[in-house]
Amino acid sequence: MFFLVDAFTLETFRGNPAGVYVMKEDDTDFTAKRMQDIASYYNWSEISYVKELGYNKYKIRWFSPRDEAPLCGHATLAAAHVIMMTKNNTNEPIEFIHNNGSIKAYKADDDFIYMSFPVKPITIVNNPSFEFRKIFSGIDNGYENVFEDENVYIIVLNKASNVKKAVPNTYEIKKIEKRAVILTSSGFTGYDFCSRYFAPRVGLYEDPVCGSAHCRLAPYWGKVLNKNDMLAFQSSRRTGVLKVQLRGEKVIIGGRSIITARFF
Repeated sequence: MFFLVDAFTLETFRGNPAGVYVMKEDDTDFTAKRMQDIASYYNWSEISYVKELGYNKYKIRWFSPRDEAPLCGHATLAAAHVIMMTKNNTNEPIEFIHNNGSIKAYKADDDFIYMSFPVKPITIVNNPSFEFRKIFSGIDNGYENVFEDENVYIIVLNKASNVKKAVPNTYEIKKIEKRAVILTSSGFTGYDFCSRYFAPRVGLYEDPVCGSAHCRLAPYWGKVLNKNDMLAFQSSRRTGVLKVQLRGEKVIIGGRSIITARFF
């Protein structure tokens, strides 16, 4: 079965679209190449492939249009939503086994599905390898700070309106030796912080809602705002809402989803 799910939203054509392919036990022809070809064909920000391993336990892999992703929040949320709907399971946790560990997902009383991810530490960058004005325009002034890990740059702006107004130069962003560039700021009305996520190097010119980015953003803003529980907003064209909770070395990311289409 194959599903199209809008994740981190309850409105069709909002949030982040994810494909969820629920594999059968005899789907032995699903090689990594076939998974990648399907992801490239559909050109959604991510497709998750899940295969049942045992009771409430599934193997999961994620593919962007150009490569296999090391971690993906919204496609995991979409997969959890599909499994809970098709299995009529709303009370018991689900465990997803991936190449680098596992993710547990459960539905809480607020009807959000919550997933446990590892904290991703970031470090400050004193001399970024890029020129900010080359990769973004439309912003009133420059950035406050830049942080990084092995996969992303995080650029902290001085106000939320600049996150929304920023115009990316995808040609220049592609030159950066990172998987993605994230813009973020506090001060978005009704939310603790907001962000946008750009990854043209892997075929995602702008990811509508990136769950895994919040493994980095939640610890940063938690320290700045002195909060463990926060409400986050993705300021993309489609928009999306996430609940994030800091629990030691884990980031709990919560969201809601809606199935837009299914194929059998």
